[in-house]
Amino acid sequence: MRSSYLLILGLVILVSVSCNNSKKTFSDKAKQAQSEKIVRATQFAWKGYMQYAKGFDALKPISKQGENWYKTSLQMTPIDAFDTFTLMGLKTEANEAKGLIFANLNFDLDMNVQLFEINIRLLGGLLSAYELDGDKRFLTLAEDLCKRLLPAFNTKTGMPYRYVNLKTGALRDSLNNPAEIGTCLLEFCKLTQLTGDSTYYKIAKKAVFAVYERRSSIDLVGTIIDVTTGEWKKSECQIGARLDSYFEYLYKNWLLTGDKDCFEAWETHRKAIAKYMITDTKNGTFLTRVDMNTGKETRSLYGALDAFYAGLLALSGDVATAQKIQEGNFYMWTRFNIEPEVFDFKKDSILYPSYPLRPENIESCFYLFRKTHDSKYLEMGKRMTDDIIDKCKAEAGFAAVKNVTTLELEDSMESFFFAETLKYSYLLFAPESKLDLSKFVFNTESHPLKINR
Repeated sequence: MRSSYLLILGLVILVSVSCNNSKKTFSDKAKQAQSEKIVRATQFAWKGYMQYAKGFDALKPISKQGENWYKTSLQMTPIDAFDTFTLMGLKTEANEAKGLIFANLNFDLDMNVQLFEINIRLLGGLLSAYELDGDKRFLTLAEDLCKRLLPAFNTKTGMPYRYVNLKTGALRDSLNNPAEIGTCLLEFCKLTQLTGDSTYYKIAKKAVFAVYERRSSIDLVGTIIDVTTGEWKKSECQIGARLDSYFEYLYKNWLLTGDKDCFEAWETHRKAIAKYMITDTKNGTFLTRVDMNTGKETRSLYGALDAFYAGLLALSGDVATAQKIQEGNFYMWTRFNIEPEVFDFKKDSILYPSYPLRPENIESCFYLFRKTHDSKYLEMGKRMTDDIIDKCKAEAGFAAVKNVTTLELEDSMESFFFAETLKYSYLLFAPESKLDLSKFVFNTESHPLKINR
């Protein structure tokens, strides 16, 4: 009996040692080498932008030309890239981006812009730049921009239109979605903190809670809502496009400000999502799409944007569920060479085969590694970042993938590649002192904002 006991004890110790060692298989030297590789990729992409698209919103890395979102450039790439350069210690590139911003950026334009994208990329980027750099011109530009976005919220419900004219305040598209309605909370709150003007935060909070108050009896929300009437036009609930950052900002705004209303709303939705949407399969855990009123599955679709939720859960403390979802995320990436935009996780087939250089899967690796220090998330991140660097590299930058099964490239390198994909890739392998998660919270474009509670 004693010998059997000792044998079992020895096996337990061996397994324990093995598990502990699994967290140390990725050496500090390997981490440094990978972070340096990502920095070189960042410099290469910026060099292509400066050579062929300087002053434009984005680079087309295959045809080697610049492109703008609207009729006038809003300096999207320089703004999105600035804080990434700052965190990486790339002073030359940061100064070049800063120079382009102050030389060319002007918001007094008779131009209709999408509130959501302009807020997360430009307002978020300018606010982050101000907090990291200290140049008050960033804050001046941020406040000017935010004031021009405010007319979008002039509705009976408090929920904003999707498009607003920067000069006239004219509005367009009353059919909006929770993500585009609620994803102003962090940026507007931060502007209130920096200026002392409570108007910004009050408007953003009213908008996000106008969505929350219209949740169903099972605490889910739909995909499309009329901001003039408050009527839901599409009742499907999902975790990806059109809803993702609505959930994200409820939790992150609690981190940023300590607003208990936001935490309670986040918890309400989190529990409902866990009950109706989280789905286990042999390939990992995914989040399905359901009807907001019944919780019944509508479509078993999942994709690149949905992958963020594992990281958000890890950040919020539900590491066990996050780990299960990340297994599904990584399966999605490895199953198809690179993750597709959308696939059916039950049929194991692709619906939309593109990969526009999205960050969310790597983002979840970043949060899970910070929470667990398990090297498997470094291994996952290495596979993903290596795939991007090796398979998406074009002559003048990195290109989106048109079809992940053929790896045919598309002539596009959106600014979020600098703001998010490269930043999360770098921070995953860089020393944690580069960014302390107890002192900063990322907006959904990965612009770090200082926590001030």
